[in-house]
Amino acid sequence: MEGSQVIKAPAEVCPLCEGTGWKTVAAGPKTGGSTNDRRVTRCDCRLRARGQSLMAAARIPRRYEHCELSNYDTDFPAAHPSLEEAHFIASGFAKKCDPRGDKGLLIIGKIGTGKTHLAVGIIKELIVNRGIPCLFYDYRELLKEIQNSYNSTVQTTELGVLRPVFETDVLVLDELGAVKPTEWVWDTVSLILNTRYNDNRTTIITTNFDDQPAAGAAGSISPARAASRGETLGDRIGERMRSRLHEMCRIVTLEGTDFRQKFRNANFR
Repeated sequence: MEGSQVIKAPAEVCPLCEGTGWKTVAAGPKTGGSTNDRRVTRCDCRLRARGQSLMAAARIPRRYEHCELSNYDTDFPAAHPSLEEAHFIASGFAKKCDPRGDKGLLIIGKIGTGKTHLAVGIIKELIVNRGIPCLFYDYRELLKEIQNSYNSTVQTTELGVLRPVFETDVLVLDELGAVKPTEWVWDTVSLILNTRYNDNRTTIITTNFDDQPAAGAAGSISPARAASRGETLGDRIGERMRSRLHEMCRIVTLEGTDFRQKFRNANFR
């Protein structure tokens, strides 16, 4: 209607902080005060808003949006005991991790053992419960974005892609080693891992490749045996970066079969 005005509903004001973002709580004896002492702390409404903002910026793929530590299944028939141990480690990590100094996690396992589920579950806990900025990147997609930045028609730069990868408090690098190694790939992986290592930033990595030396590395298996074995993490990222990962991360190994395939087969019975 001409001349009419749109009347907006008033924004909802948090009853705890009345819109200030701060709430008053009892100090209590643990803080050195009496039970009558009061102090101010960030209101839950601001923590929720920050968590929503950080979650949107974390780049968690839609395929993994449902993944939580609380719904990581370790009870299905014939589940390997390593899954329960890995879940215990991941839960403790999410509660206690100091993202500016603590070691990260290198989660190793075959396809379908739940590596990515655990990694996403961890960063969702860090974001929602602790307000820690996190970033998820599929290894292949990250390398592709970096390569695309070299195209003059693309409105981004290599540093523009890498800056958030370098600077986020906690980075998940999913499927490390999934791209066939070249000198450029090795140089790029070295740059990412060394930068985060030198800046004391926490990195969570998943990989399908066994944590074994590269073929021909000092102390590795004989060339005859190497010819018949599968590729290892050392083959895919190089021994220098594999050694760096051992300094950066605690190793968590998931054993067992592809439970996604097992569930798919069960559905057809």
